[in-house]
Order: sequence, then structure tokens, then C-alpha cells
Amino acid sequence: MTAEGMTTAAGAAADDDRTRSISRRIAAGAWASVEFKIGFFGFLGILLMALVWPEISALDPTAMNVRARQLPPLFLGEGWTWAHPLGTDQLGRDMLLRSLVGLRYSLLIGISTVLLMLAIGGLVGLFAGYRGGLTDTVLMRITDAQLSIPMIILAIAILGVARPTIPAIILVLGLSGWPVYARVMRSVVMAERKKEYVRGAKVLGASDTRIMFRMLLPLCLTPIAFVAVLDVARMMIFEAVLGFLGLGVQPPTPTFGNIIADGRKYLVNAWWIATMPGVFLFITLASLNLMGAALERSRNRVFGGVG
Repeated sequence: MTAEGMTTAAGAAADDDRTRSISRRIAAGAWASVEFKIGFFGFLGILLMALVWPEISALDPTAMNVRARQLPPLFLGEGWTWAHPLGTDQLGRDMLLRSLVGLRYSLLIGISTVLLMLAIGGLVGLFAGYRGGLTDTVLMRITDAQLSIPMIILAIAILGVARPTIPAIILVLGLSGWPVYARVMRSVVMAERKKEYVRGAKVLGASDTRIMFRMLLPLCLTPIAFVAVLDVARMMIFEAVLGFLGLGVQPPTPTFGNIIADGRKYLVNAWWIATMPGVFLFITLASLNLMGAALERSRNRVFGGVG
């Protein structure tokens, strides 16, 4: 190896070590924030409730009990029972259990959709940013075309004629939202590919595939982590909207959307039917937004932005 190559390789190693510490610095900065801890423990608590309570409960979220219909929550202080601490719906089904089962499905759809968007958009942005030229132009024009179609319109159009199963909802939302990740990934890759550690890897004979997937991809995932966290919340809202419109997971499976849709007819006499799922959705979204905001501020501080 020439002296220039050795110098470049040494600089590449030093720059590589510095760059690989970015994710740890961002995570440490976010964890130091009280806001992140509130969001994290709030999300962890409600997640554990959704995972554990339906398993240990003796009730069935779809079993009807007309004698116990429209029982109020215990905090109203009249007519409630410990068997249904958050009341029952118009068919006597337990609202706590149905809300937690609905949260399960909402989180499943939200997280799976974001992973799909990250996989598609990440690959498109990675290749576009690293290859540049004609590859970048073609992939970005496809991305722009997809961005021009509103997600909710596309979801309604497809799910209106197809059976709205969980895989179908995940696929539709995922195919609608990937362009955001493609743009973010592309911008980060275009900045990273010019750095010394990439040039050093090429001097040492590393292939383009190794550089993209072993060096650039792990580094680029950190800056878009906060986007993914916030998008889980956004996809949960979309799932609830589709369920409310009758285009989500179909009854008797309880989801936030169809529970709220059923409960809107009883807002005067049994307001808790529509309200309780909304409370659980609010707590979940607030927790995710607190974590995402803390991650974004930490990232801005690490990269020299305004925290």
C-alpha cells in the first residue's frame, strides 16, 4: 500500500470510530432527558398492561352479557362493579379488556407498518444516495410520484374493494408511507459517502455492497430512529381512522377504531364506550411523541444543531 493509502486508511479508522459512537451519544443524550424517561416508562407500562392483562383476565373481549350492559366505570361512583372497572359497552363487554386488546392490534399494525416502510424506503434511499446519477434520479422520481398520493386516500381506495385484514392494512399503509424514509436515508447517505472512512474502505478494497450495508446502513438508521418512533404513533392514528370508517380490522375483533365507531351512538348515556379507547390511544401516542421529540433534540445536539 502506498503512503497515501496508509494515511487514508488510518484516517478512515479514526473517522469510523468517531462515527460509530454517534448512536451511543444520541441514545445517552435522549436517556438523560426527563421527557424521554416519562415517555419510555409510560409506554412500557401501557405495553405491559396490553400484553399481560388479556392473558390473565377471566373475561372474553367478545363475549356478550346483556344483563351487564352499559355499566359505568368505577370512578363515577354509582352502579359500577369491580369486575368491570372501566365499565361495559352496549353489549355488556368489558371496556378495559377490549381497550387493551385493541391496543395490541393497534401496536401490531403500527410497528409492523413502520418496519415495512423503513425496509422499503431505507433500501431505496440507500441505493439512491450511494449510487447517485441516473439511479438517484429514477428512484427519487418514483418517490416523488408516491408522495403525491395521500396515504389515507390510497388506503381507503384499496381497502374499500379488498378485505381489510391485518396483513392487508399493514401492506397498504407501508406502501403508502415509505417515501419519507427514502428521502431521509438518501440525504444522510449522500453526506456520509464523502467522508474519509468511506474513501479508506474503498482504498482497502471493500465492495460497494459491504460499504452500503455494513458501514453506511447502521449509521443511517440512528438519525431516522426518531422518525420511526413518531411514525408508529401516526400509523396507530391511521389504523384507528380506518377502523372508525369500517375499513379496518372487522368486528368482533376489538380495535380502537371500531370500538369508538360503535360507542359514538351512546355518547349521551354511555360516553365511556367511545372515551376509554381514546384515553388509551392518547397515553400511547403521548408517550411515543415524548420519546421521539427527545431523540430528535439529542440528535440535533450531537450533529451541532439547535437542541
